[in-house]
Amino acid sequence: MPDLSTRNLIISKADELFYQQGFEFTSFAHIAEAVGISRGNFYHHFKSKDEILSAVIERRREGTQKLLETWGQQAPTPEARIRLFIQILIMNQAKIQQYGCPVGSLCSELAKLGHGLHANALELFGLFRTWLASQFVELGLVKKADEFAMHVLAASQGIALMASNFHDLDFVRREVKGLETWLERVVSDVR
Repeated sequence: MPDLSTRNLIISKADELFYQQGFEFTSFAHIAEAVGISRGNFYHHFKSKDEILSAVIERRREGTQKLLETWGQQAPTPEARIRLFIQILIMNQAKIQQYGCPVGSLCSELAKLGHGLHANALELFGLFRTWLASQFVELGLVKKADEFAMHVLAASQGIALMASNFHDLDFVRREVKGLETWLERVVSDVR
């Protein structure tokens, strides 16, 4: 039976490397070196790079689920929960400036490659989309819930993309403030 702690370490390091240098440019050798194991020992846990990618996507899915659950517990209102999503652009600014959005960059890369696991990675966006839509439904915006969820998701991806290219924290703060102002208007329209 494989050593689960070594397996989890491989997944964790692969996740970091896929985020930092991309899936395509990360080799077994890079991951094995980061973990500190031989390539032979590495193959004991994963037979292919796609197996690792699948495990990384699952790890990110679990992390996203936990994050959404935490936000649900932290914030008393759907508006406050949506704000937590928007504020992640500020909270993760350093990483976003350096590497982009971990979900957006992976989905974009896999789409360009025509990779078979692109649909699996896209499910990460689906989690955010569904969660955001449920917040808008709770606000009473049933008919526009998905439209508004996609607006927030698309705006956050655009902000992350520009942040990783221009490294301008003031821009990010302005755009986050603009998105929050939009949210205030939407919420005030239903009150």
